[in-house]
Formats: sequence, structure tokens, C-alpha cells
Amino acid sequence: MKTAYELAMERLSKASPTNKLTERQKKDIAELESKYKAKIAERELLVERERVKAIDRGEFDELEKLEKQLVSDRKSLQQELEERKEKLRNAK
Repeated sequence: MKTAYELAMERLSKASPTNKLTERQKKDIAELESKYKAKIAERELLVERERVKAIDRGEFDELEKLEKQLVSDRKSLQQELEERKEKLRNAK
């Protein structure tokens, strides 16, 4: 007799079968993740430099703008990464 968990997993695999990634796809996805991690780090460094400049100038309202910009940039880069990874996953 199967457990409820095993039955649920069977139904799930029938509803949406998993695709096995090739070694090339895995490698490409890892490269993308590394590339986007570097892009995010680069953006964080740039914003940090701008924050220091804003503090030195006494423009504290600029700090909030920079933080919002950084959050927005992270989101857009993360979304772009996920879209590109999905394309790689679906490529045959």
C-alpha cells in the first residue's frame, strides 16, 4: 500500500513531468547564474559608492532613492536571469 505522499508525487509527475537537463544545459545555467551574480555585485558596488557621495554631500533623501533603485535593479536582473534560464531549460 502506498502512502499519501507517494500517491501525490505520482499524480504530480503525471500532471507535469520533469525535464532532465543535459550536461550542457546545466553548464550554461551555471554560467548564467555566475554572470548575473557578478552583475548584481557590480551594481551594489556602484550604488554603495553613490551612497557614500550622497552622505558626504548631506543629501539624505538621495539615499532612499538609491536603495529603491538598487532593489529595482536586483529584481529586474533576477527576472532576466530566470527568463534566460527558462529558455535554456526548454531548449532541446
